[in-house]
Amino acid sequence: MSPTRRDDFFVVVTTYNRQEYLAQLFDSLALLKPAPDGIVVVDNASTDDTPAVVAAAASRFASLPVPIPVIHHRLQENTGGSGGFSVGVERALAEGAQWLWLMDDDVTAVPGAIAAFGPWMDKYDALVGRRYDSLGEPFFWQNNFSTFLGFPLPVAGDVFATSNEFATNVGCFEGMLLHANAIRSVGLPDPRFFLNWDDTMYGWQISLERPVMYVNAFVLHKAREQRSIDLGIRHLNDSSDLSRFYVMRNRGLVGQYLRVHGRYNAFGFALGTILTAGKEIFRLIGVEKTLRGSARLWDGWRESRRILADSSWKPMPSLVGKS
Repeated sequence: MSPTRRDDFFVVVTTYNRQEYLAQLFDSLALLKPAPDGIVVVDNASTDDTPAVVAAAASRFASLPVPIPVIHHRLQENTGGSGGFSVGVERALAEGAQWLWLMDDDVTAVPGAIAAFGPWMDKYDALVGRRYDSLGEPFFWQNNFSTFLGFPLPVAGDVFATSNEFATNVGCFEGMLLHANAIRSVGLPDPRFFLNWDDTMYGWQISLERPVMYVNAFVLHKAREQRSIDLGIRHLNDSSDLSRFYVMRNRGLVGQYLRVHGRYNAFGFALGTILTAGKEIFRLIGVEKTLRGSARLWDGWRESRRILADSSWKPMPSLVGKS
């Protein structure tokens, strides 16, 4: 790849107690051609052998003909995916990263992924590549965020029918590629989300200033199998009680970000909250075949009201002007 805007390419991984998946991810990163310039692993206080897996990878990558630093950033407590990516992005920027490829620990990279991103890296600052599911089938990810509802709506049909790029206004931390310029403009990912909505809102904030492009290039495989159903216009995966709590609790943060940008509509947002709860109940019934866990939705909604009522709430600060 030419060196224009493609130098200092870092992979940023957030992990928690998934040592086997993390080892598979490292195996795939070792096959990337071209290779990244650095790897930052944020360890969310894992209690398994994650530190040993990272240490082995660091030794492996250091012995390559062109050594690649593997930076193990271990946290003292589990801050969730949101906190992990916030810290990971900050650390990668401090290490000199210009491009940051964000991913969870339960994916593997396609060997030619960095080169596949190449055609768009000279044009855009925020990219989301395509993914395969655990069975090797294309994973559906195409939606646009409705500011009226505060809710992402799936886009039906083939968004790549006439072009290899699709302008969206959401992000996905499972494979989103960001230039440092975009990050500095909106600030670090918000750790207050812990789980859910963090990447959606981060991509939305970026889209207010510059394009966010979903591109027709497969860059990741989902390694972890999940129960799911195909709804035609999207796939719906299984979840957890923790995720159910945060998907409702973080409606408060979504509403606050909409307010900051002058896009909050009380009626529309309430409707979007109902849609969110309805989607999660449908997930419980349709995918997990139970209603156990629905109480966590109620708990999360009550917490969201407290967040939404906080008149002192502030968004994450911009990093423009900071070294």
